[in-house]
Amino acid sequence: MEFMIRQFAYATAIFISSACGLIIEIVAGRLIAPYVGMSLYTWTAIIAVVLTGLSLGHWIGGRLAGPDVGTVVGGRRVAIALGLAAISSMASLMLLRAVSAQLLGSGLPAIPSIILLTSALFLLPSLFVGIVSPILTKLAVDADPLRHGPVIGRMYALGTLGSIAGTLCAGYVFISWIGSTGTVIAVAVVYAVLGLAFAISDSLRALFLALLVIAGASLGWWGQQVQAFISPCNTESNYFCIRVADYSDQTGRPSALMALDHLVHSINDRDDPSMLYSPYIHAVDELLKLRFAEKKEGFSPRAFFIGGGGYSLPRAWAHEFEAADLIVAEIDPQVTRVAQENLWLNPATPGLTVNHRDARALLQSLPENEPFDLIFGDAFHDISIPPHLVTQEFHSQIARRLAPGGAYAINVVDAGSSPLFLFSLIKTLNKDFSSVEAWVEREEIGNPGRVTFIVIASDTPSAVTTLTARHGVRRTWRRWPMEDLEDRISRAGVPILSDDFAPVDRLMSRALLQAE
Repeated sequence: MEFMIRQFAYATAIFISSACGLIIEIVAGRLIAPYVGMSLYTWTAIIAVVLTGLSLGHWIGGRLAGPDVGTVVGGRRVAIALGLAAISSMASLMLLRAVSAQLLGSGLPAIPSIILLTSALFLLPSLFVGIVSPILTKLAVDADPLRHGPVIGRMYALGTLGSIAGTLCAGYVFISWIGSTGTVIAVAVVYAVLGLAFAISDSLRALFLALLVIAGASLGWWGQQVQAFISPCNTESNYFCIRVADYSDQTGRPSALMALDHLVHSINDRDDPSMLYSPYIHAVDELLKLRFAEKKEGFSPRAFFIGGGGYSLPRAWAHEFEAADLIVAEIDPQVTRVAQENLWLNPATPGLTVNHRDARALLQSLPENEPFDLIFGDAFHDISIPPHLVTQEFHSQIARRLAPGGAYAINVVDAGSSPLFLFSLIKTLNKDFSSVEAWVEREEIGNPGRVTFIVIASDTPSAVTTLTARHGVRRTWRRWPMEDLEDRISRAGVPILSDDFAPVDRLMSRALLQAE
């Protein structure tokens, strides 16, 4: 009976500790997203750092699981490793507040800053939990020395299964239920309880418990000082850290903004939906109304919106055009809920249809014989557009669903000095559209940093090359001269984006690694 209890304890401990290690890896991306965004570069750093910590931990754990290590000493070492994993996991919340501002503002290039920040937060928790598996496996083999092969295989399998369970639970349950901060705290508590369970049979359990209590109290005090237990997110969904802030001081009117991760996506006016404070949304509104001017009196547009965010333009057009038919594909229902509760969105507005689906899948399901006057691409992952929404295959579907004279407008953020992604996107759009234009707000012309471009793809070019806003904030946009744009694209040698090859993050590396 004692043999079975020990094997069950070791199996349970390796499963749970492995699950917690992967939960920390998944939640790491959400924790740092409000500070550095979510891109290929942040996930590369997180995975590399966590794997480095686990590798070092496995090596150290193997050294601590020598042939002379018995049940008591091995259990004691597992308890200590789990206690340190609990402390370092909890400390990551405080270090995030204490280190991020200084490190990201130090002037270091972006990639070293992201790697150093990720290492400061998540290397030690991964290292300490990595120590546990080799020791537990050694103890399990000692308990059944005649079947060491099957025992080792079972422990490896349980560790992997635990990692899978932790990944699924973090992604589908914990982050959206209790948030990233709550998830880290829960993992730290689980580590501490596991460590205490291994310390119970040890004569040093009182010392272990005392040190754990002291460390917990110290971290609790530190966390209160730096507000580490207060999430920067108003809402954490399966997709975004969603934040809402009052914007009335900047506009002089009741207004609010929505930020997803670390990027502002929408600014809405409470009393006048047609007041469009975001320049790129304002530009699309003005450019498309210029095209609508040729339509007959009483015209109302039919539009498809790729991404909802704060629903600024759908809300404005539903207010302005009585018979508008506006379909919005917003993949995150929590974004819609927050917009409804804080940015004065009414999803029941006549003419407005909200679908919580991927935009490409939704567009494919719609009939091609009901064309749109506008398809507006405004879906983002950090500052980049999801790759499957920028390929020639998707553009072909869009072109088939536009009415004559209709337009596909895309919001693009890229480096002003060398916008390689913008060039690649335009080169790809040229395969399906006879006219592809790049517009930019006059104040951003010549800015080498991040610039927001508005791309207009259609069968008909715009009637003007300079456009001044006729409503709302006074702004002017200019169209990139076509000859110069074509020459720059040709010299850049950028690829055509396809479902097989769409290196969005590589093309946007200059913009992704720049400060806002």
